[in-house]
Amino acid sequence: MRKSQKEQAEGFVGLLAQAHEEIRKAAQAGNTDLALGLLAQCQDGAISLGDLIEKTEGEGFATVALLEDYCELLYRIHESLLQGEVDSAGKTYKNLRKSLIRIENSVRSDIRVRREVVFLPYKASMWDSLESIWKAAEEDPDCDAYVIPIPYYDKNPDGSFRELHYEGGEYPDYVPVIWYQDYDFQARRPDMIYIHNPYDDCNFVTSVHPSFYSSVLQQYTDQLVYIPYFILGEPDPDKEESLEKLEHFVTLPGVYNADKVIVQSEAMRRAYIKILTRETGAETKSVWKEKILGLGSPKFDKVADTKSEDVDIPESWRRVIEKPDGSRRKIVFYNTSVVALLEHNEKMLEKMRYVFGVFQENQEEVALLWRPHPLVKATIESMRPSLWKEYEKLLAWYQAQGFGIYDDTADLNRAIEISDAYYGDASSVVQLYRKTGKPVMMQTMEMFATDA
Repeated sequence: MRKSQKEQAEGFVGLLAQAHEEIRKAAQAGNTDLALGLLAQCQDGAISLGDLIEKTEGEGFATVALLEDYCELLYRIHESLLQGEVDSAGKTYKNLRKSLIRIENSVRSDIRVRREVVFLPYKASMWDSLESIWKAAEEDPDCDAYVIPIPYYDKNPDGSFRELHYEGGEYPDYVPVIWYQDYDFQARRPDMIYIHNPYDDCNFVTSVHPSFYSSVLQQYTDQLVYIPYFILGEPDPDKEESLEKLEHFVTLPGVYNADKVIVQSEAMRRAYIKILTRETGAETKSVWKEKILGLGSPKFDKVADTKSEDVDIPESWRRVIEKPDGSRRKIVFYNTSVVALLEHNEKMLEKMRYVFGVFQENQEEVALLWRPHPLVKATIESMRPSLWKEYEKLLAWYQAQGFGIYDDTADLNRAIEISDAYYGDASSVVQLYRKTGKPVMMQTMEMFATDA
């Protein structure tokens, strides 16, 4: 039974107790008609309570049996009153009270509260920021967990919505997903809602459907929880420069609207608290200390839990990875970011051409696994249309050459697990990759320097 339903059941019991007191008073005053009417109301209330409990706990539940005994007692008292065979008011009240105490104890002890928790990812590739918490909720016998992928829009340069995307079909097979129009938030009012998109209408490139803005969701739950979909470099909360770099990740609608915010570390928690206190006033510091929790990111959990034997490698990838003699080429995870493209434009494309050329020349020993940021298309197409056309040409060339793997799937952790080293731009992927202990090499815009 949901918490709200149990509270409703307890409320029913309280009303019955009040009615008993009125029955006692009516019997003492000799007002039989009023007593009969109150007994009938108690009968209706007990039946409603029994229906509620039976609906959530099933037929034959202990409390329902006690309610049936209670209704039988009400009937006997009612018939006695009609026939003029009236017990003392005190005895009638005592019998009703004894029966109701048994019901009250059963409601309190026998009915277990079940929590309903909803997870609202929008991009399947970012599901790892929620997955380990969902798994814990799924395994909790007293919790009903629902994964409801939500739609999102690309944006035009003027901020208007463009294409609508829904990625519900791209989640792992073991994750049961619910169609977002099949869950009535207002009617069900889940106990907790988890989100990983904090932007609401403040993102220039994409927007989740406005029905799922944090400002809307907070109305339909007791606890809205925000977990960032990204991992950042660890900050120094005592250095202003470090705080300034973080500020645009922190002062977002989802952070303000959430009841709890779970960040990657205690240092990140301290940084959030400092930034938010500075933004909203010293008197709010206690609010942020209560709201921001440095419990770690589920993305780290996913990296730790992903094992090579559990990874499904497509046949087209195997043809790139395996040598003719059956041995395995070294795999380099090449990560290109949106930020680098926006900052360097054509120079970034030139650098990518150079990198591809190096790996093409060395394809007998090394396989390149190129995985661009999942929002690269939406971002560059919206903000740099001419650059996007050149990017598409480079992408088509790379795929046609066949010396490397192009990974635009939702499964980041597969690429991390099967690769032997990281090379590419600074991004949240770097922080995850370092957890593996494998080499990490950072990309610069130089063509012939040793990037390290």
